[in-house]
Amino acid sequence: MCYLHGGPNVIIHRDLKPRNLIFDDAQELKVGDFGLSKLIDMKHLHDVYKMTGETGSYRYMAPEVFRHEKYDKSVDVFSFAMILYEMMEGVAPFEEDEAYEAARLVAEENRRPEMMRIKTYPPGMCELIHKCWSSKLKERPPFDTIVEELQRIEQNLQQNNDWVRDLLHIRRHSRSQREQ
Repeated sequence: MCYLHGGPNVIIHRDLKPRNLIFDDAQELKVGDFGLSKLIDMKHLHDVYKMTGETGSYRYMAPEVFRHEKYDKSVDVFSFAMILYEMMEGVAPFEEDEAYEAARLVAEENRRPEMMRIKTYPPGMCELIHKCWSSKLKERPPFDTIVEELQRIEQNLQQNNDWVRDLLHIRRHSRSQREQ
């Protein structure tokens, strides 16, 4: 996504979702399915665009896309936040709702899916997700900043075994409570 958003020509994917993330033969994660993507002229990179509304998958859709408002490349950042949420929670955002209803809740009621397993998130991950799914386009970080933050989170995990120990304790404790 850093490459797509960084130029030389900016590409807004507009349909980021788990199904469009694939591993290549070297087990590197790649973005696929560019059927809804949009090429943006570098001269107008910081503009917002009136593009097709409701483009992409409802469950991962940024609120401004659902509302048919002008938007920019930060719509991909919003979708990425929903993917991170799904990775951390193990369930799709608003899984109990139909996909259209999930998008409506985000766009019209400014709701975000509840973080039920927040105690198991690595330090910094919750904050990153919140920044990425901000309702304000300008508050969403660019992907190069997201990558830096993810690298910081990874480095902290490697240096801090307390988080892993606490996570194992939480899981062991919740398992024993279920067995009772």
